[in-house]
Amino acid sequence: MLNVLWFGMIIVSFLCSLLTGRIEALSSAAAAGADKAIQLLIAMAGVMCLWSGMMRIAQQSGLTKIIARVLSPVLCRLMPDYDRDSKAMQAVCANVTANILGLGNAATPLGILAMKEMQKENLHPAQPNRSMILFVILNTASVQIIPSTIAALRQAAGSTQPYAILVPVWLSSFGALAVGVTAAMCLSRRSGKQRAIGHKTGGRLLRNG
Repeated sequence: MLNVLWFGMIIVSFLCSLLTGRIEALSSAAAAGADKAIQLLIAMAGVMCLWSGMMRIAQQSGLTKIIARVLSPVLCRLMPDYDRDSKAMQAVCANVTANILGLGNAATPLGILAMKEMQKENLHPAQPNRSMILFVILNTASVQIIPSTIAALRQAAGSTQPYAILVPVWLSSFGALAVGVTAAMCLSRRSGKQRAIGHKTGGRLLRNG
């Protein structure tokens, strides 16, 4: 989908420049943008390497396992469809822990693994269950202790205090996570009640018929 959007933006930009006679301006902007992209990557490389190394140390020292053990009771309450010792819950705990510590490279394959394991135990494979939906919310609205990517972008843009955003990021992340989880649970209860009413109504119709 993203490839389609980017391709569409390129085509629209080309057509607009062609109609307005600004092909040279478009070519100059494209070359300048490519140059700035390389400069940004080089500027970010140092900060990203630093925090990736720190998070790798946390992973090797067993800190991630301790955090996963602490989060396990909470995640099991949010996702009662799976046992605490199941492969699905182990992968979920590992994914959430990686996101909290800013281990994005490790969180992605763990998230895919968790969803595959959850799908294996899904009683209705054609549609995701409540626990799977909640996991997507937890993975998307993840709370990171160190938002290293955003901080690196701010530093590359010339910010003198790139980590001044920590508290706002924490508050916005917690808020988004709370809203997402609350909405998912409320909608899940509502759909459950509707299904219960539908089963009762269907039973009455069968008896009356």
